[in-house]
Amino acid sequence: MAPTAAKGNVSRDKLDPTGLRESSGYMPIEHYGLIGNMHTAALVATDGGLDFMCWPNFDSPSVFCRILDSEKGGYFTISPPNDARVTTKQQYLPSSTVLQTMYLNDEGVMRLVDFFPRPKHLAPLEALQDDHLLEGYAASQLKKWLVRRVECIRGTVDVTVKCLPAFNYARDKHTMEINADQACQGGQASQHVVFKSKDLSLELRATLDRGDAENELPEVVLEQAEGSGLGDACVARLHLKEGQRVSFILRDYKAETEQRAPERITTALLDRVQQDTRKYWFSWIQQCHYEGRWQEIVQRSLLILKMLTFEPTGAIVAAPTFSLPEAYGGTRNWDYRFSWVRDSSFTIYIFLRMGFKQEAEAYMHFIEERLQRNKTADGALPIMFSIWGDTDLPEIELSHLSGYRDSAPVRIGNGAAFHKQLDIYGELMDGVYLYNKYGKPIGYDSWIAIRQMIDYVCTVWRDQDMSIWEVRGEIQNFVYSKIMLWVAVDRALRLAEKRCFPLPQREHWLQTRDAIMEDVMDKGYNKEMKSFVQSYEHHDMVDSAVLIAPLVFFVAPNDPRFTSTLERLMLPLEKGGLTSTGMVHRYNTALSNDGVGGGEGAFSMCTFWLVEALTRAGAYNRKYLDQAVTLFENTLGFGNHLTMFSEEISSSGEQLGNTPQAFSHLALVSAAFNLDRVTKSKRL
Repeated sequence: MAPTAAKGNVSRDKLDPTGLRESSGYMPIEHYGLIGNMHTAALVATDGGLDFMCWPNFDSPSVFCRILDSEKGGYFTISPPNDARVTTKQQYLPSSTVLQTMYLNDEGVMRLVDFFPRPKHLAPLEALQDDHLLEGYAASQLKKWLVRRVECIRGTVDVTVKCLPAFNYARDKHTMEINADQACQGGQASQHVVFKSKDLSLELRATLDRGDAENELPEVVLEQAEGSGLGDACVARLHLKEGQRVSFILRDYKAETEQRAPERITTALLDRVQQDTRKYWFSWIQQCHYEGRWQEIVQRSLLILKMLTFEPTGAIVAAPTFSLPEAYGGTRNWDYRFSWVRDSSFTIYIFLRMGFKQEAEAYMHFIEERLQRNKTADGALPIMFSIWGDTDLPEIELSHLSGYRDSAPVRIGNGAAFHKQLDIYGELMDGVYLYNKYGKPIGYDSWIAIRQMIDYVCTVWRDQDMSIWEVRGEIQNFVYSKIMLWVAVDRALRLAEKRCFPLPQREHWLQTRDAIMEDVMDKGYNKEMKSFVQSYEHHDMVDSAVLIAPLVFFVAPNDPRFTSTLERLMLPLEKGGLTSTGMVHRYNTALSNDGVGGGEGAFSMCTFWLVEALTRAGAYNRKYLDQAVTLFENTLGFGNHLTMFSEEISSSGEQLGNTPQAFSHLALVSAAFNLDRVTKSKRL
């Protein structure tokens, strides 16, 4: 069992049994699944490559990011060798985020199981001494481990394992040490490797299991092999017989060694951890209220949204990734590992309507603290925060990384942090109003903070801004922002009425709400085009963001002004609309100078917004309801094999942008919920 340090003995192959990396060196974005533990997340490709992971939190530097540079990014691959062409199947274990990838051919079947551990019940640290222990395992303690388990379930299989970290966004060098545990008891043994960089050290431990008494232990030799200019890789080649299993655990080496009694990882322990993880996710998703025709798809979206929450603070990230491009070779590559007020507020609505009050409450605590700490003296609020509540998010280009399919620059941080986006007040107030209605009543101090914020809204609603799409060019009077400013005042008035809160400025707020609507109807609607437009300054430019209008009750869904806008937006791009192959674009980038340049794909979120707008109009006109059902089913076809959606869809049908995106999935859930409700009432 003693490992050898045979540096350079293993070739630097690409480990590509599916053949999908052959042409570009990159897997298609839609060929990934997500695993997470509400602290961080990782992307696992169908070929067994774990190509993206930040450690230990969403906004921490990446340890693996081959998805952004096929040579330098770092990866952790477990797969059949290149010459063993296989059929691959990837799915989540039922009602969980435990990801299973199967590799099948005539000689054998290999199963790879990936997950981050999650206890059934998370107890405070001071309570752990009272918890039931299994060989030192505290069943209510969160283990910050990455677990990858490979097993032969039929015949025999050859497996190649290669772990090559690239610490600190592939900027820090590392050393590598191979060690062996002397004990080999109960049919189990383990080896481990330690990768050390200047700020982080990770331990990779291999635990072996014979499967049954008739099998011998699988032979595993961890070798040191040439990696990159930053450090060496750990490689192993396995030959597994039916029933044999090898588990790999990646964890913080310093944190583990500082424990008084470091855990001895055994197969029994890992079985328990995996079982508890499945039970946690199963119990969580059972809270879901939705029982409509798209139940499985909705539940999967909710599980993804849950994985995008940051448990220590309640913040919700827009996506767990950064700099995945909105067009191949383009420059629209942004870091989404932050909590936008806009995205998170919509997510509150979804969690509340689906029965998940705890998540909504956690985010409300997060945003209430921001209202107290981060607003300016006049009541203004930043548009986004780090997962810790900070606003210092400097945008930096990582010029040493080539980007996904050479889509540079690769960016971390986000320069939009201090953009002026007035729409956030409407999204936030809608979330607050719904939380007060479906969650818990808000307190008086929160109301005072809200009142100050709406007083500010009443002074700035005529201002120009950068709006929902965070343009980096001309600031304008965006119609979407005006609609959401109307929502901010409207929801605050409703909240004051419902709770009998004191409101000295009641008349002024009422006048402002009316003035905003009249302003939009006068300047934001083009009578010749018969459509709401993008901004007052560009009266001939359409924008799918106006689809929000009936969803927030700004206009009736059957209002002729809105139904004619629907008809316009559903036209193809070349005919003045925003639709291509059934998918909806934000706006026509060829005609709009947004200050960014380059093209982009259709937006998944906007397409689901169109579904919901058609659904609401369909309550009064059957034609629109039929269109809504057809469009929804068509759009689901653009999800990947796990029904996971990135930000955008290319003209060729490939997924683009950061993935999975919270906005895409919350819009999917909202569309499914409302479409199911209306179709049932219409007996469709």
